[in-house]
Amino acid sequence: MKKVLIVLFIVFLVWMAIGGYLINNEHEKAKIVMGLGVLYLSFIFMPIFIYYRYKDGKYKKYIINDDKLRNAFRQQGKG
Repeated sequence: MKKVLIVLFIVFLVWMAIGGYLINNEHEKAKIVMGLGVLYLSFIFMPIFIYYRYKDGKYKKYIINDDKLRNAFRQQGKG
């Protein structure tokens, strides 16, 4: 999965570089290429990246719940 993400990211970088080159040369399809690159980033790369990053539940330590708040206030009162 990590290699797939790297390949997708490289494709995105090349796509944006080509779009930037076309904009620089004032090609008529340059804005379409850049727009499709943004859509690719938004709807293909980012969902796959988010799934890969958070599939193991590593994000749970960053979620604030009641227990964490109680423990934080108890520790603050001790200091």
